[in-house]
Amino acid sequence: MTFAEARGLFPVLERLAYLNAGTFGPLARPTLAAMQAELLADGERGRIGPEYFERMLDLRNTLRERLAALVGVEPDQVALTSSTTDGCNIVLAGLGLGPEDEVVTTTQEHFGLLGPLHASGARVVVAEPEPAAIAAAVTPRTRLLAVSQVLWTTGRLLPVRELRERTGLPVLVDGAQSVGAIPVGAGGLDFLTISGQKWLCGPDATGALVVADPDALRVARPSYFGQASFEPDGSFEPRPGAARFDSTWLAPASLAGLLAALDVAPEWRYERAAAQAARCRELLAPKVELVPGDATLVAFRADEPAAVVAGLAEAGVLVREIPGTGLVRASCGWWTSDGDLERLAERL
Repeated sequence: MTFAEARGLFPVLERLAYLNAGTFGPLARPTLAAMQAELLADGERGRIGPEYFERMLDLRNTLRERLAALVGVEPDQVALTSSTTDGCNIVLAGLGLGPEDEVVTTTQEHFGLLGPLHASGARVVVAEPEPAAIAAAVTPRTRLLAVSQVLWTTGRLLPVRELRERTGLPVLVDGAQSVGAIPVGAGGLDFLTISGQKWLCGPDATGALVVADPDALRVARPSYFGQASFEPDGSFEPRPGAARFDSTWLAPASLAGLLAALDVAPEWRYERAAAQAARCRELLAPKVELVPGDATLVAFRADEPAAVVAGLAEAGVLVREIPGTGLVRASCGWWTSDGDLERLAERL
């Protein structure tokens, strides 16, 4: 598949320079068609009966296998979730943390991670997003490191596996801005969250959680899909593997849509995305103050970021403001063209 053919799969790119996959990735025609087919079938046959539920379970199993292959783990290490926040909540509730425990995170995390950290009951220790600072924040009370692999603010890449090896502590990795954008291997990581709607370009409210050792994490947020059997008093036998943490009903249309989105991504996606991010930095460097970053997010400073974002939107260039930081962020995917980046640079 050539770049022109791949880019042509996304209707929105016919009109707009869509540079916001860090929030929602663009939807491709095969993704939309797969979702539409499932919805039409639901309307025609009804959402009931063995055929309907067997289809849904088959889609769940296939998606679990595909996401496991994407990050290099076994399917029984993958739970299906509705978001990265969902995955963070599953892990932090299951660890059973208390006020005597500490969790180390950074000053540039998304609330999707910070909110669950605060609700966990542990003391949250915040360090600068530098490996040395994170390691220095560890004390004998530290039970967990909880950090993003790619910071949502700047695109800075953190060496999460190195941090785990350096501290000897389990690590919860927020993979919202990494999985699908850069090569990610979950081997050697205790927990990794995955967003379906961002860089994987899937439907809303889809995601996954990788759990290296499912038997070692308590099921603290049980759902119907996580039990193999249950008693009238609510006691239950969890499903084998990470499927015990499956958090919610995912509509067949959403499951089929994410599977189709995974099929759309070409083999050269990571190389292309990295090259376009580098090109974006090259074009913007003479015009704005760039913030150092390593991945596919490109951030720059602006005196009035909201006005900059609004002005770019009027010109058909979609980026976003990072609230409270004075930053504007552009997301460069494998579908991003030189023309998209030139539109951004010219408007600035």
